[in-house]
This record gives sequence, C-alpha cells and structure tokens, in this order.
Amino acid sequence: MAKRASFGSKIGAILVAAGSAIGLGSIWRFPYMTGENGGGAFLIVYLFSVLVVGIPVMLAEFAVGTYTRKSPVRAYNQLSPRWKWLGYNSVIVSLLISGFYYIVAGWSLEYFISSANGVLYSVGDFAQHFAAFTGSWREPIYTVVFVLLTHAIVIMGVQEGLERISKIVMPILLLMLVVLVIHSATMSGAAEGYQFLFKPDFSKAFSIKTIVSAIGQAFFSLSIGLGCMIAYSSYFKEGTNLTRTSFSVSLMTFFVAMLSGMVIFPAVFSVKGLEPTAGPTLLFETMPFIFAEMPAPQLWSAIFFLLVALAALTSTISFHEVLTQYLQENHNVARKHAARFTTLATVLLTLLCLRWEWFFGAFDAITADVLMPVGGLLTAVFAGWVFDRKSFREQISNYGTLPAKLFPLLVFTLKWVAPILLSVVFVWNLIF
Repeated sequence: MAKRASFGSKIGAILVAAGSAIGLGSIWRFPYMTGENGGGAFLIVYLFSVLVVGIPVMLAEFAVGTYTRKSPVRAYNQLSPRWKWLGYNSVIVSLLISGFYYIVAGWSLEYFISSANGVLYSVGDFAQHFAAFTGSWREPIYTVVFVLLTHAIVIMGVQEGLERISKIVMPILLLMLVVLVIHSATMSGAAEGYQFLFKPDFSKAFSIKTIVSAIGQAFFSLSIGLGCMIAYSSYFKEGTNLTRTSFSVSLMTFFVAMLSGMVIFPAVFSVKGLEPTAGPTLLFETMPFIFAEMPAPQLWSAIFFLLVALAALTSTISFHEVLTQYLQENHNVARKHAARFTTLATVLLTLLCLRWEWFFGAFDAITADVLMPVGGLLTAVFAGWVFDRKSFREQISNYGTLPAKLFPLLVFTLKWVAPILLSVVFVWNLIF
C-alpha cells in the first residue's frame, strides 16, 4: 500500500482547515445572521458557542482523523462498524451542499467580473441585475467554471493542491479583508455600525432564538459535523498539536467573521434607507447599492466580491476532497479518477438545482436543518460515549508528550453539553 499523503507543514494544515471553515458562512451568512439577531448580542453568544461547542467537536473530529488516518466512512467503520453510517452522512452532506453552494460561489465570481468591467454599475437597478443574471445562460456557465476550478486544485493532490493553494489564498483573503475594514472605517456610518456590532443588547443575548442561531452559525461556519475536518486531519503530520490547531482554526474563523461585520455594518449604516436586517440578499443586492454610494465603486465592489469568491473556493475544495477521498479509499479508485467522478456528479447536481429551484431550496434545508445538526450531534455523542477513551486521550496529548489536563472537561462537554445544545438547535429548526 502506498504511503498516505500528508501536509508538508503545520501552518499549512492550519490554513487548509481554516480555509474549509472560512467560507460563505463567515463572509455571507454571519453578517446577516448578526443583523437579524441583535448585533453585539449575537456576536457574544456566537463566540461562546465556538468556544464551548465548536472547538470540542472539532477536536473530536481531528482525533478521529489522526487516529485512523482514513476517510470519514472508513474511520468510523474502523472505530465502530455500527457507526460507519455517520461517515456516510458526511459524504451525503458534502454532495448535497455542493449542489447549491457552487451556484452561490458562481454568483460571487460573476459579481467580481461585472464589478471589475463596470457592467454591474451601468445597470443601476441591482435587484434587476441579479434577477436577470440568475435567469440567464451565464449562471450555469459561472457555476461550472467554479466546479472546474475546484477540480483543478483537488486533482493536484494534498501538498501541491490543497496546501499550496491555501497558503496563497488565505493570506490574500485576510489582506483584502483588512483593506476593506480600513476603508469602511472612513465611512460616515462607521461609528453607528461598530456600535451595532460590538454593543450588546443583553435582553436579546439570552433569547432562545439568538442562542439557537448562534450555535447553528458556529457549526455552519466551522465546517464541523460534515466530515471535512476528519478528512483533512487524516493528512496531518505526526505530532500535530490538535488542541492548538483547533483553537487556531476556530479563532481565525471568528476573527474573519468579525472583520466581515466590520466591513458590512459601517457601510450599511452609511446609506439611508438600508437596514442591517436585510437578510440573505445583503450580499448580492444590498452591497452593490452601498458601493455605488462610494468613490470608485467598481474597485471596492470588485475587491469585495473577489474576497467572497476566494472564501467560497476554500470551502468547495473541502467538499470536493471529502467526496474524492471517499471514492479513492472505499472503492479503490485512483485519485484523478475519483476527482473526475466527483466533479461530474457535482456538475449534474448543480445543473439540477439551476433547472428546478425546488432542489436548491430542498438541498439547503435538508443539509442546514437536518443532516448538519444531526451530524454534529452524533459526532459529539460518538466522541463522548463510543470513542475509546485511551485512544482519544492519546491523540489529544500526542501519546503523552503534551499536557491534557482539560481532557476530562472535553469529554464531559462532548457527552452532555454539546449533545443537549445541538438537540435544542435540531428541534428548533424542525419546529420553527
């Protein structure tokens, strides 16, 4: 058997994992979720959710990946054959998310190009531009282009593809965010935007809606419960500090989400008639309107939507890798052939979602409201109740070379705290 590939460096591993986490969840979803749930109140609860629930579950997935050195399906099958279906859940989720995620990613690519060439700002009516684009032949073209771009990166392999691209893209993404934050700080509504983002209304912080939304956002933005972190951690070098890596990835994700808020909310409050509660349309209909009120709108709009496209790319790579890795290891398929089959299946699914919008909404609802919460919940249950305690501790402590004083607290969180909180999220999503 050929030696399993691995990341070339620890920083590379962190950037790849962070890239999976930092996607549309941080750039697109976090700002409008914050706007809908009271600004600063949501930010506090979100940070709490990342620390109390997100990091423990991520640690558990890292431990499963480093212990087994296998794809999610084979990993769970090795640890407990009765739980291999949890690995299949990750495969199904990655496939279904790909069906609609690539479409939104294609939108960001189109908006980058139409911003750069001035087409977007020659129209004037941004809602009309969005409606015209999503109903045209250009939409599937941009979607397929994004799929093929992802394919090209995955097929290059672990170090030459996943790691190298993450080392290039992630610093660029962070630099662009900082540039946009500095620019937003000069806008007339900056103070009001910062107040909305950072001044919490504690009456909203303790509402069940805010708590549930924050926990759900933590899981969505961290890409946990999807098998991505198991797939990536199976490539970690021996001796990787899992605790430090999980904290680095989680806090980097939180930092990016906060920076996104610092870009968007000052801009929103700088334009009369706009509200921070604009919802999912904030990105593609509201943001161009905001940029139109600024000097050099084409420049800032192009930078922003390139940022969104890069963030989306780091996540589509992880979805593609989960599926490619599954085919490669479970069906003994060469990596290049596995990647090609994944790409073909993804293209067909995206075209299905484009042809019939019902599938777009159905895949979104099934993954976000059912499969992802269930995956996160059962991952916590597995780690807390099924995963051999000695083996689990060995991964966290690097076989005793690192201190693991908080390991009992980690196990308690995975056994009780995370399952209870995630059960609340799941039930709430089903009812409301």
